[in-house]
Amino acid sequence: MTDTRPAKRACCCSQSKAAAQAPSIDAVRTEGMVRITGGDFTMGSDVFYREERPSRRATARDFWIDTHPVTNAQFEAFTDATGYLTVSERQPDPALYPDADPALLCPGSLVFTQPSSRVDLRDYRNWWAYVPGANWRHPHGPHSDLEGLADHPVVHVSFVDASAYAAWAGKSLPNEIEWEYAARGGLDGAVYPWGDELAPHGRPMANTWQGEFPWQNTALDGYERTSPVKSYPANGYGLYDVGGNVWEWTATRYGSAPGVEETKSCCVPSSGLSDTEVRHVVKGGSHLCAPSYCLRYRPAARQGQTLDTSTSHIGFRCIVRV
Repeated sequence: MTDTRPAKRACCCSQSKAAAQAPSIDAVRTEGMVRITGGDFTMGSDVFYREERPSRRATARDFWIDTHPVTNAQFEAFTDATGYLTVSERQPDPALYPDADPALLCPGSLVFTQPSSRVDLRDYRNWWAYVPGANWRHPHGPHSDLEGLADHPVVHVSFVDASAYAAWAGKSLPNEIEWEYAARGGLDGAVYPWGDELAPHGRPMANTWQGEFPWQNTALDGYERTSPVKSYPANGYGLYDVGGNVWEWTATRYGSAPGVEETKSCCVPSSGLSDTEVRHVVKGGSHLCAPSYCLRYRPAARQGQTLDTSTSHIGFRCIVRV
């Protein structure tokens, strides 16, 4: 029998107390994020690589941004909740790869493989290999796992995967202006997120390559591959790993300014679709960036990647726009 009596109304003080105790949706979404007050800044660089030119004034609006790249533990929470399979875990569609070796049309991803001696730097196939079974759960191949890597950035995630995570979290991927503005940490025009000196007082400020790339890694900074987030000092906005560790996806379609020739990716090969397909900007450089080959652990640095690209050194972080 249905009770048709009017429901009792909670007193206003009880409602106020409950509202005060319950966190708002925005408070939950922005946990682990920093609010950035927007402004004007100098974007790009005329000093380093062609794709960064010209330096110009840009404006960012207010937004929240993750203090560090999304970790394996955070990404695992997403896949556990949704059952999501990343691009590198899915069977490739042969129609999308008509020129591919059929033997390689199996789930997998690009893994950095360190050669034993000097190689021709003009061919990144000398240090990158498509490894069947490699994915975010198995970052170095099917026999590897995430033991001890819960607080490392998730890798082997494509633009599609990063976008799916952001949507699930109620967030977005940053565009290039937002990412670069945040990475500069208030140091307008500085070379690095921490200033103009690579290693002030001899202290490594980011997880990058030391030695002769790609065959000699002295690991003077303590890491040969990815490092736990927050292993190095934060920038002026309290953000970690905006230089080195892993490249990060942005929502901005890749292209160069008029009159500036586009350059192909150096240490970040595109996988799958041809270079004529849509590409998006990745920012920040990675642990594989070496001063002698790819000095791209700088806010101005940028590369373009096809949307299905996944490698052992590309990750992402999210924003919430105010």
